Amino acid sequence: MRASTGAAIDEDTAMPGSGPVAEDFEAFYRAHVDRVYRALAVTLRRDDLAAEAVAEAMARPWTKWATVGALENPAGWVFRVGLNWATSWWRKARRERPPGDRPDQAHRGSTETEVLARDAVGRLPRPQRAVVTCRILLDLSTAETADALRISEGTVKSRLSRALAELRRDLTEEA
Repeated sequence: MRASTGAAIDEDTAMPGSGPVAEDFEAFYRAHVDRVYRALAVTLRRDDLAAEAVAEAMARPWTKWATVGALENPAGWVFRVGLNWATSWWRKARRERPPGDRPDQAHRGSTETEVLARDAVGRLPRPQRAVVTCRILLDLSTAETADALRISEGTVKSRLSRALAELRRDLTEEA
C-alpha cells in the first residue's frame, strides 16, 4: 500500500502474521497517513522532513497496534511520535550544522490560497504552529491537543487564541 507521502507498507515484512490486528492497522494507516503528514508538514515547514517523520511515526505502532489502536486517539499519538522524531532530528542536525529555514521549498500539490495559508501558519512560532496543526488540521479536541503536545489545556487555548489573532492580522494584510 502506498500513500501520497511516498511511505509504503510491505504487508509481508512489516507486521508478523496477518489477521484482524494487521487489517485494523492497515485501515488506520490508510485513513490517517495523509492527514498526519499534512499536519507534520505544516508544523515542521519541511515536506521532506515531514515525510520521514510520518514514515517513522507510522512504523512505531505497527508492531504494537493492539496497544496503540486501543488509545482514544491513535492519530494524535502518531502525530506526537512524528513530532518527537523530527525534534530529535533537528537537535542532531543542529549539533552538526545550523539548520537553514527553507521557505522557498515548494509544497506538493498546493494552490495559491493553500500556499498563502501555509506560509502564514509557517511564520507562527513553533509552539503556536503545533497547536494550530493539532486543533485545526488534525481536528483534535483541546484535551487531546494538550495530551499530544504535553501541555496544559489552558496553554492550548492561549496559544491557539494568539495564533489565530496573528493569522487574522497576517492574512488580512496580505489580502
